[in-house]
Amino acid sequence: MTDSDAASGELNAPVHPTKRPADDLPPDVTLELDTEEQLRAVSSLVRHRILGVLRDGPATITQTAQKLGLAKGSSSYHLRLLERAGLVEVVDTRKVRGVTERYYGRTSRGLSLPDPAPGEPDVVMRHAVADLEAAPPGPRLVGLTHVRIDAAAFDEFSARLTALVEELKSAADPAAPTANLAIAFYRPEDHR
Repeated sequence: MTDSDAASGELNAPVHPTKRPADDLPPDVTLELDTEEQLRAVSSLVRHRILGVLRDGPATITQTAQKLGLAKGSSSYHLRLLERAGLVEVVDTRKVRGVTERYYGRTSRGLSLPDPAPGEPDVVMRHAVADLEAAPPGPRLVGLTHVRIDAAAFDEFSARLTALVEELKSAADPAAPTANLAIAFYRPEDHR
């Protein structure tokens, strides 16, 4: 099998991709998801988590499976769907004991999804909540606030939140632990 990973002690060896690891992607590279295949690919929590693993750099099928506690066949299946949708690509290959290992990397730093239709699930927020629920105990800030504000105040707070997100991104340190920020600032249906 040329697309499998070898079961050897070299699985955790450093990777030197011949193409482009995630760190080499420009910070503003965002892929606009607009095809059914792409939207189906990101709708799965498992594939969302695989993209998270690949955010740290290229990984093989076996490495991805080990990090996420998946069966190797499941990891392979999900990586192939992500590859078919153009969200990941093979960035390096190398022979280990006669087997070719494929290292998968993301094709973009960010993904942009269209807003869901009314009544449809918001995939991004569902994944964020699932990640929050699975996170170990520790420092976190979670809250829900209901306020009544006019359109000008809404626009002002939206701009300030956007600026804070950009400030957080600029403070990123690749050597530091991961932190996730999920924001939902919206007008719900008003049930006066």
